[in-house]
Amino acid sequence: MTADDPTHGVLRSYGRIKARPIKPRQAALLETLAPNIAIPDGPFDPRSLKTGAAEAWLEIGFGGGEHMAGQAARRPEVLILGVEPFLNGVASALRHVDEMGLANVRIHQGDAREVLAQIAPASLDRAFILFPDPWPKTRHHKRRLIQEETIAALARALKSGGRLRFATDWKDYAAWTLERMLKSKDFRWLAERADDWRLPPADHLTTRYETKALGDCAPVFLEFGRI
Repeated sequence: MTADDPTHGVLRSYGRIKARPIKPRQAALLETLAPNIAIPDGPFDPRSLKTGAAEAWLEIGFGGGEHMAGQAARRPEVLILGVEPFLNGVASALRHVDEMGLANVRIHQGDAREVLAQIAPASLDRAFILFPDPWPKTRHHKRRLIQEETIAALARALKSGGRLRFATDWKDYAAWTLERMLKSKDFRWLAERADDWRLPPADHLTTRYETKALGDCAPVFLEFGRI
């Protein structure tokens, strides 16, 4: 892994981009399906990607695509944009899209900051950052996705009244995120009671990664509203 992301000249917030060999069926989908549902290069408005879309959502770091595909199946009227740097995760997500016949998913393999920089202002209704790489060592905290710059980019992309959901099973990352989000003039924390961050939201879909319980605490769910 290189120290810097050459696309941005800033530190990566993710590690490897490919691991085990990709299965033949998924490799075929990377050749055939992926180009047809790719998020376009350059500036774009999500509403131009699906005629009649009632809302546009963004999932940053969708892993194997289980949550993204499940939400898309529940809400076919919503266009869901997914961004994931890990090629094996993208291949897995394409399989879900294909098997479930989803017409409301668009995918970008790469850094979410690329999409946030290109998306039209105030064009997203919701954003999800679920169990991102926690970079638990202190010397690696600068690689965490949640930084002031990312918060500002999300604020630019979300509509007033839009929502951002962040989840982690690392206690320190939950505190890190809450501290930085509370400093932002663009967001407010929507929790009213402890169960609001201790229990999964009603529309949350649990993924295989979440059930592995790789962190140091029970999952924490932080929901923020765009002011």
